[in-house]
Amino acid sequence: MEVISGNDRGVRGKVQRVFPRKERVVVAGVNIVKKHQRPMRAGRRSVQPGIIEFEAPIHISNVMLVCPQCNQRTRVGIGRRLDGQKVRVCKRCGEFID
Repeated sequence: MEVISGNDRGVRGKVQRVFPRKERVVVAGVNIVKKHQRPMRAGRRSVQPGIIEFEAPIHISNVMLVCPQCNQRTRVGIGRRLDGQKVRVCKRCGEFID
């Protein structure tokens, strides 16, 4: 995926998590935020105190899929193979994505 707007515009990364109800995705290396974590003891595991950095979710409208054949960000269409199976199709080059 490639970020198309915001502070990390142009950065490519792999999608780590998807939150469909909130329409957000977590992309590796994008939208890094710092959190001040207090030392806690919850059950058997303890949380490491200090300042931790992690990727925060961004809205799904701010990312686009990158076609593996033409290596450009693209919109996605739906096509059918000869056996009738539905697959995603790159709108730029017309190749199957999956």
